[in-house]
Amino acid sequence: MDRWLAGPQGFRLRRAVDPLVVDLGYGAAPVTAVELFARLQSVRDDVEVVGIEIDPARVAAAEPLARPGLSFRQGGFELPLDGRRPVVVRAFNVLRQYGEDEYAAYWEEVRARLAPGGLFVDGTCDEIGRRSSWAALDVSGPVSLSISLRFGAFALPSDIAERLPKALIHRNVEGERIHGYLRAMDRAWLDAAALASFGNQQRWSAMCAALKADGWPLLDGPSRWRLGEVTVAWHAVDPA
Repeated sequence: MDRWLAGPQGFRLRRAVDPLVVDLGYGAAPVTAVELFARLQSVRDDVEVVGIEIDPARVAAAEPLARPGLSFRQGGFELPLDGRRPVVVRAFNVLRQYGEDEYAAYWEEVRARLAPGGLFVDGTCDEIGRRSSWAALDVSGPVSLSISLRFGAFALPSDIAERLPKALIHRNVEGERIHGYLRAMDRAWLDAAALASFGNQQRWSAMCAALKADGWPLLDGPSRWRLGEVTVAWHAVDPA
């Protein structure tokens, strides 16, 4: 997901008046905040990343890794940033801990604190990041759903189901849009089986091209597909 922020979403950081990025709920160790800072420096060398955690012990443990442009502070969805508005807020494996009736309020709370042109990314991944998905929201609301799978780490694209964002994870049932999308991915993946001998990269790209030809509103193209990634407009998966 960092690769996605630095790639097709990098324009947001380049255009920002204040290049402030938040890693919200970085967890027991600040590894994700450190990695995010390193990656985004390639987009803009004056980027500032703030890791925010609700647990003061985790903030204290992260302090030795602070440096110019990277800091840590205690807080939550209220984003204690002294009135500054971030251009990107990333919350990975955070909202999955909350109830299905709770996530929308937190979406609204964070969106209200974004800078103009800002983005809130609510995502989930497995323990080592081989299966990831994330919802992207701007100040107007949800924009897209991205799915990124490491080749060789799945049998069917729908294996991502258990790692969907909270807004969708309980909606993968017959009659819901996300269910239809994952089934369409599986069908296109199986239909492209003949390309497996050329590698999973070719097969995944063929799957994505078939989805687009079938009318699914994909927002990216071959350069992203080759990475095992695909992004679809949110309205195609929006819970009914």
